[in-house]
Amino acid sequence: MGEHLAGSALPANSAATARGPGLTLREQLLADPIRPPEPLLTESPSFEGDEDLPFEPYLSARHAEQEISHVWGKVWQWACHLDHLPEPGDYCVYDVGPYSALVVRAGHGEIKAYVNSCMHRGTQLRPAGSCGFAQQLTCPFHGWTWSLEGELIDVPSRWDFPHVSAESHRLAEIPVGVWGGFVFVSFDPDVMPLEQYLGVLPRHFAEICGEWDLDQRYIETHVRKRLPCNWKAAAEAFIEAYHVRETHATGRPGDEVTAQYDVFEPNVSRFIHTIGMDGPERPVPRTEQQMLDHLTRNIRHGMEPLELPAGLRARDFYAQLTKDTMGAQYGHDFSGLSQSVTLDSIEYFLFPNAFFFPGLSLPMVYRFLPDPDDVDVCSFELLMMRPRPANGDAPPPPQVVELEVDDSYTLASGLGGLGRVYDQDTANLAAQTRGFKASAKAGQTLGNYQESRVRHLQRRVRECIAAGESAAKP
Repeated sequence: MGEHLAGSALPANSAATARGPGLTLREQLLADPIRPPEPLLTESPSFEGDEDLPFEPYLSARHAEQEISHVWGKVWQWACHLDHLPEPGDYCVYDVGPYSALVVRAGHGEIKAYVNSCMHRGTQLRPAGSCGFAQQLTCPFHGWTWSLEGELIDVPSRWDFPHVSAESHRLAEIPVGVWGGFVFVSFDPDVMPLEQYLGVLPRHFAEICGEWDLDQRYIETHVRKRLPCNWKAAAEAFIEAYHVRETHATGRPGDEVTAQYDVFEPNVSRFIHTIGMDGPERPVPRTEQQMLDHLTRNIRHGMEPLELPAGLRARDFYAQLTKDTMGAQYGHDFSGLSQSVTLDSIEYFLFPNAFFFPGLSLPMVYRFLPDPDDVDVCSFELLMMRPRPANGDAPPPPQVVELEVDDSYTLASGLGGLGRVYDQDTANLAAQTRGFKASAKAGQTLGNYQESRVRHLQRRVRECIAAGESAAKP
């Protein structure tokens, strides 16, 4: 389904077109004093069916093996950031399942990616998950050595290998590409071009972000946490805002936000939900002053509440405060940004595991990866991306803050008040996994609209597995 206005490709008068009460997100954004970029006004809903989704794909070791071969072995996925590879000789290793990519900046500055395996006896050339510097790539087992361009340049006891040539034993290259400052790899030599795979992402981000697009940001904070659930369940916990009312409860009903859900086939989906507005189902609406008190609760630090000037909405006042504060902090002029780009949670998902946020105050990037040995475990990586300084170099990438299952995100000081929010976001995952196994029925029942992106992710997994299984048949 391409880009279109709400409902234009959906059956009329059906559950597929049902929406919550009140104004749509588009109508709310058009009421903002600064008009948002056009991509945020685009609506592309997708009705993905209403049948239960089975629990088996979260729990089955066989299904996980199919995903490794037909999803992770085929698709584009971001491996590292260009800031991890500033100079020739810098490298990073990216691992998923049994696959391992050695990404390097070669001698003339180009980015290359190789299978992280010695062409002699298969030993990994660099340790899993490592980053570092090397003038050449030498196997730690027997010392076979390659240039940064993948050329075989030294074989100890060369006389014993007349059957080996520089050409026959070059390092095996894999497809590599760059978007938004992120380096993407695929383990499929026949993968489609990265630009095609990304779909609407480059255009949408360019129009939303303008001169501070994703490639004009640096990694301020990097957190990696082990989660007690399947990678799909973890990703799906961040793919809808339906959970906000209970998971992030304030003790009163009706706190759900106005949210819009979109699918841009085949690999991109999105939600946008508003910040600084009341949910339409809230029984007693908050005053604008109450909303400002709520918005600024994490920045007052015991100070008296800010007083909202007469005639201003809390959303508009807080957006201006955010632009002024961040403009001074990072040396940029954000005055032209809309209220939505400044404040709202705008989340794009790139199948199978990456989330990119173009907003100013919520500038996250997520990555979810399966555990190679346990279907009930995965890793969640969280990056906070900030505007590069107007003058001078950005700081180098920070050390990764490693968190175990029971560790709080608040241990990562760079997350600020969001640490508590992420604790809430992942607190249900172990119970959900146990519930998958204990359930009296075989699958989960999802909302037609608010959880359509969950169905889209699951459908893309099924499509990849079906295509792989079909291609493997004689």
